[in-house]
Amino acid sequence: MAKLKTSIDSSFWDFNVASPQLHEGWVKSVPGDPFPLDGSVASRVLRPRQLSVIGNGLPLPVIVPSLSPTSPKDLGSFCLQSLLLKLANPRWWLTMTGQFRPRKLIADVKNEISNAEEFDLSTVKDVAKHFINKSLYSFGLTSQFAFPPSTSLLLAIEGHGEKERLRSKVMVFHKLPDHDLTLEAAWPQLFVDHKGKYWDVPESLSVDLSSLVSESGLRYHIGMHKNSVNPQAMNATNGNPPLSLLPGLCAKVAVSYEKIKYFWRDKGAAEQENEEALPYDVRLKEPHAAVSGIIGSTFASWIWNGRSLSSIDSREDPEVSTSKRSRHNADLFGSVCYSFQHGKFTKKYGDLTRVDARLDISSASAFAKKILNGSSSSTAYVSEQPSASPRLNLIFQQQVAGPVVFRADSRIALESFARKNGVSVEDFICSLSYSLKDLESGKIVAWYSPKRKEGMVEFRMYEF
Repeated sequence: MAKLKTSIDSSFWDFNVASPQLHEGWVKSVPGDPFPLDGSVASRVLRPRQLSVIGNGLPLPVIVPSLSPTSPKDLGSFCLQSLLLKLANPRWWLTMTGQFRPRKLIADVKNEISNAEEFDLSTVKDVAKHFINKSLYSFGLTSQFAFPPSTSLLLAIEGHGEKERLRSKVMVFHKLPDHDLTLEAAWPQLFVDHKGKYWDVPESLSVDLSSLVSESGLRYHIGMHKNSVNPQAMNATNGNPPLSLLPGLCAKVAVSYEKIKYFWRDKGAAEQENEEALPYDVRLKEPHAAVSGIIGSTFASWIWNGRSLSSIDSREDPEVSTSKRSRHNADLFGSVCYSFQHGKFTKKYGDLTRVDARLDISSASAFAKKILNGSSSSTAYVSEQPSASPRLNLIFQQQVAGPVVFRADSRIALESFARKNGVSVEDFICSLSYSLKDLESGKIVAWYSPKRKEGMVEFRMYEF
């Protein structure tokens, strides 16, 4: 099934979206926005581990390309990333990743040589200076410590040559019998909204307790989050920051119920034991037609609304004032999905075609207000809320050859069907994946987002 649990997880500040903007390979989604595309959900595998797996068995460090726009446009979007250092023992590991942007270097070297009257030693020295331009490079250090039986500590720091400030992060993971407990602090924390705009929150702290999905389908998520100082736009030239990213301390609870009904289902593939009958990915081994759904509720309370605790907050812009944010809020959300799969993904050709269509309502209250008062001028603010309109998410997967699968994820706002200029796709991501049969459900994925103009290569495990 499509990731129904995205609807509850993306309501909090700890939901990861894949992005090449940072060395860790992900940024946070903005709570209150429409649910992210399934294809944009970040890998569960830490980025240094991904690079290690992708380059496994190679005599030299693997160099992974990505597309990552940055504010100095002369640096270009094309990047080359590699795992430079790896130290490990049973309870601790340390890695160093490096990234290089070649566009500016190539342009500068070309100009230096073409403008030189003659090619001599001084020209060589001038060319060499361009290779040590710090804006071309960035690095990331990541270390994780394991404290048996179920706790781990992650420390990360990264620096980008074109920026003065380092980025630091601390994460603590603790596994309980039926829950996951996570504590995360970052200085700063990078978020991306549904429009593809990036926002840097100078200081972000969150604590989350999430239950595992039970056999009954019930699940809950409890979290507390604190933002300090107004967010800064990374690639946005206009527009106000999302209200959920403004300074404040928020406690939030979400509860959901999930259910699935199969119209038909072929479990024959699971009974086969010979090598040729094994699927390339166990998550895609059963042909079926099914409908699934999730419904849930959230309650949020801003214990501190971010004002009058510093000189910065006392002079806050009235256009982005936290006074527009409700101190207490309760809401409903839900999704319903139809899924159809043909093929068992065991043969080399024509053995996998899958379509998922999911309707999302991320805020029932905003949707209801828009329907009841949509024609009133007093509801202009409600109409501008991104969560006021339901979204239709479409996922298409098709086997190309053997373990190679093409996938396209798209999101459409239902209100666009009523527009005279036709239906517009709000977001789109396409990808090619190569399933690693020996890992049961491991794959290397290369994806591209035309909206964000980003793309990267990832390693993913046990993900739809």
